[in-house]
Amino acid sequence: MTKQIGFRQKITCRKVSSRKISSRKLMALAALGLTGTLALAGTMTLKQRSALAEISQTAINPVKPFANAPSSFADLVQKVRPSVVSIFVKGKKTTVAKKRGRGFDQHNQRPPLDRRGNPDLDKFGELFKRFGAKPPQPKPQNAQGSGFIISQDGYVVTNHHVIKDGSEFKVTLEGGEELDARLIGSDERTDLALLKIKAKRTFPFVPLADHMARVGDWVLAVGNPFGLGGTVTAGIVSAHGRSVGASPYDYLQIDAAVNRGNSGGPAFNLKGEVVGVNTAIFSPSGGNVGIAFAIPSLVVNKIVSDLRKGGSVKRGWLGINIQNVSEDIAEGLSLEKPQGALITRLIDGGPATKSDLKLRDVILSVNGHEVKDVRDLMRRIGEIIPDEVIDMVVMRNGSKKNVSVKLGTFPSNKELAALQKNEPTLDPNNQALGEIGLSLAPAREMGKGDAGVVITEVDPDSDAARKGIKVGDVILEINGKVVNFPNEVSSEITTAKKRNLKVVLVRVKDGPYFGLKLQNKNK
Repeated sequence: MTKQIGFRQKITCRKVSSRKISSRKLMALAALGLTGTLALAGTMTLKQRSALAEISQTAINPVKPFANAPSSFADLVQKVRPSVVSIFVKGKKTTVAKKRGRGFDQHNQRPPLDRRGNPDLDKFGELFKRFGAKPPQPKPQNAQGSGFIISQDGYVVTNHHVIKDGSEFKVTLEGGEELDARLIGSDERTDLALLKIKAKRTFPFVPLADHMARVGDWVLAVGNPFGLGGTVTAGIVSAHGRSVGASPYDYLQIDAAVNRGNSGGPAFNLKGEVVGVNTAIFSPSGGNVGIAFAIPSLVVNKIVSDLRKGGSVKRGWLGINIQNVSEDIAEGLSLEKPQGALITRLIDGGPATKSDLKLRDVILSVNGHEVKDVRDLMRRIGEIIPDEVIDMVVMRNGSKKNVSVKLGTFPSNKELAALQKNEPTLDPNNQALGEIGLSLAPAREMGKGDAGVVITEVDPDSDAARKGIKVGDVILEINGKVVNFPNEVSSEITTAKKRNLKVVLVRVKDGPYFGLKLQNKNK
């Protein structure tokens, strides 16, 4: 078969096996094809010839990889991997494996549910897995994780949960050399820790980035997953501002594969700077599913600096429990929009009890800075040094008040638990009588204690039912008024209606505050 190309060149094409065509023949065919194409150009207009020349030039000079992505990460890995270490921890106390509480069910693969039957991401259980320590054993606890050297003299950054309860620490360098290290300090709130290698010599180290990585930036995760030291995985920054557990800090989300043992390891950018410290994974099975969380380098830099100076991080503390303000709660408290942090408890002996702060106050600003929500308030207070007096604006009973508070020092988790141990809980839930779709009875008559009223029936079409209120819940307050009998609830609802309120604020025992809409419906 013969086919004419252009007007000057004929090429005879035979059907042959691709295996029989030599590279020399392929080059000849390509050259003939190009010649024929150029021959065709002789009949084209000037504009057409220009376009053809541009296409030919593009074929000769291929476009660079998108977003300057490297064809290989090998040079970067060779540069940074010597600074990454594996960390082994010997525990100082004996532990025994405990029965799992309400957490993620590995067998049925279901996350914990909230009162409405939705996945409860606040009760992480094992949903957000810390992935540095091995399961507790009936012997001195050993753990392993990752870390990286940040200074020539051997300071090493890792996670707090990797080294907690440890008595001896060892780091293993890339070449397999094992060295002793001592703990300089750790910060449970950010899950960061600082070690110092005991050997007196110089070490390869890496810098912390002084800027936030962008979503879409390349990252390399280097660490010690499952004890396999020196493992490198690649991905991108998937998102900013992720919330992990009760921490007020924002985390980076990355899709580079990380697993147990990667805890404390670095996430590098293409310059070889550490943009984050890998600390948690979102996993229904315990393994990598492409969603990991890293502490941003800007946070790491500040915390490590404090640890290096004094071995701990000092933060301001208000001594209150707070919750976010929903739209219903905002309406019930006469707020223009759902913002700020609602005070649900004043911790006995805390700084707030020595100030003019009250239960049900909504904190709107701190030192002139607007408070968006609970995490925003926690972060702002945590950035202020203890013993400093701060000025706050709160919403109380429909009007704004100025309150000054002298901050205390944020206690450890154990100290905080001890402070709250014997306190009556002022946590809330939701409910009321006909207008809020509930039937009630005195708590003492139902064997539910001496305070509050028990819900005996819930209208399935009510706002209370939609928000998860259930039979057996105990209502303690309505719009700030303590209630022990159903008629007291009715009285408060009547008062609310006279004030043209559409929502009442209900506090339920062992729950959060709820704003319940009045439905003008009697039971």
